[in-house]
Amino acid sequence: MSLVTTRPGTGAARPYAFPAIRRVSAHGGTVVAAHLPGQLLANAVLLLDAGAARETDGREGTATVLAKSLEEGTRKRDSAAYALALEGLGAELVPSVDWDNFRVGVSAPVPLLIDAVRLAAEATRTPKLDPADVARVRDDEVTALRMDWAQPGPRADAALRADLFGADGRYNRPLHGDPTSVAAVTVADVLAFHEAWLRRPGVLLVAGDLDALDLGALAEAAFEGTAGEPLEPAGPLGVTLPPARRTILVDRPDSVQSTLRLGHRAPERATPDYVPMTLAATVLGGAFTSRLNHLIREVKGYTYGIRGSYAMTRRSGRFEVAAGVQTAVTAPAIRDTLGEIARTQAEGVTEAELEVARSWRAGQLSVEMQTPGAIAGALSTLVVHGLPDDYYETLRRDYLEATVEDVSRAAAEHLAVEKLTVVVEGDGAVIRDELAEFGELTEAAL
Repeated sequence: MSLVTTRPGTGAARPYAFPAIRRVSAHGGTVVAAHLPGQLLANAVLLLDAGAARETDGREGTATVLAKSLEEGTRKRDSAAYALALEGLGAELVPSVDWDNFRVGVSAPVPLLIDAVRLAAEATRTPKLDPADVARVRDDEVTALRMDWAQPGPRADAALRADLFGADGRYNRPLHGDPTSVAAVTVADVLAFHEAWLRRPGVLLVAGDLDALDLGALAEAAFEGTAGEPLEPAGPLGVTLPPARRTILVDRPDSVQSTLRLGHRAPERATPDYVPMTLAATVLGGAFTSRLNHLIREVKGYTYGIRGSYAMTRRSGRFEVAAGVQTAVTAPAIRDTLGEIARTQAEGVTEAELEVARSWRAGQLSVEMQTPGAIAGALSTLVVHGLPDDYYETLRRDYLEATVEDVSRAAAEHLAVEKLTVVVEGDGAVIRDELAEFGELTEAAL
């Protein structure tokens, strides 16, 4: 036995290749598949244009209740029989909702994927939706939301979203609704949502060994018995900014900590500036080594962590900084955070900072694309945002080749420190007076 006294050096970066993509249109829908040779486990996701943006005002959370009701049985099998059918295939069903889409994912061994897709389609197209089951799922969701909203954060998030998207209908409320809106959801609301949006064919995303899969048969399993033309996606909401920075207080009496949310609107995910914007945000607040984390956590000791990033959907985006700080240092923490955003907007980034951000983003991309589920998620990004099939091939290269000039330009164009909305959830009796420094102060009624 011998000890290695010198740490081995790193090798040359290996080229990254996204799996080859195949497309099949049949039975009214489209299959978009990524080839993973030799992969024994496959993942399929039924993608439907039935996201939270389709919900009715005052019934926000309907799609989430429907998603959580899908495993409560189908017209063909009760919940126990359906669970046993999944278990017999070694499959797992994962329904979920985001702003743009309703997703029903299923994973299974490659030879059994077609049967798993049939089960996913059965739950999606013909769920039992027994009134008692739906009411129980809704009530469980309300209870979970009430517990969540009792903690710091959700009310601040809701106040920020309401301010940024106040004129944009559904987008001004939380993705999964709030305790009040979900409590108002009726069984009839859930049935109507299902009837309106989940009977359309949609898109089936597949990641697995395509040499062992029949994409035409998968299309039949996913789309048989469906009807309706694909929906035309609505256009971007646009980037509207207020004339000046403003501050919103969400009063939380006797809180020993202030929850901070600073944000403004930004472009949608398909923006050509996605790479330089992401890298600028990484330097500013997107990594442990970021400017904000270094200053607010390491130097000042105001927080355990602070993050800044862009969140983007098909129609909209926002820049946001999030942190929790001690009540006593609320104002200094906001002041220093605004200063770092202003510095990044005005001065851009340095080559040394950008080199770290480039390496981290490119490396993270390669590491994340290691499982069929991750590849299916990447296919979803292509489909939802209308990106080309070679997008991920070029994305890693674009990260590595981004210049200081491009990233600094994106910081200057897409950061707007004087147009931010500053939301503070904390003890108003202690912090109210000092918040006026950061913009016109209002209080949220949440």
